[in-house]
Amino acid sequence: MISGIAHINLTIPQGTLEQAEEFYGTTLGLTSAPVPELQKGTILWFNIGSSGQQVHITVGATDPQATRHPCFKLPSREELEEIKASIYDHHVRGGPAAPMAADRPGEVNSGTQGKEYPTRFFARDFGGNLLEFTM
Repeated sequence: MISGIAHINLTIPQGTLEQAEEFYGTTLGLTSAPVPELQKGTILWFNIGSSGQQVHITVGATDPQATRHPCFKLPSREELEEIKASIYDHHVRGGPAAPMAADRPGEVNSGTQGKEYPTRFFARDFGGNLLEFTM
């Protein structure tokens, strides 16, 4: 019986591991985790809090139009708004690791609207991966 998710894997373009470290480590605040010795320099792993769950970043095909996405859960509305502001600020600031798209704090989110979705927002990382954030 499935009891949880061990990790999700997101792909990024060749040569962008440094940008992934900046976006996932600094902007999102995930903690870098050790990778297998033979894969150092080719993949990154990030811990999602102390849940035992991880985000794995590998080089591979990307599709900036895809709607498939992970959804990250935040413990409070305040923390949801803080990470939204962090992502948007990085988007506006620009740079190689900047998100391609980010919902602007205080405006209607880019996802489907409705009473089922009162507290969520979306962003697209520098590699085109769609990311959802909720509480």
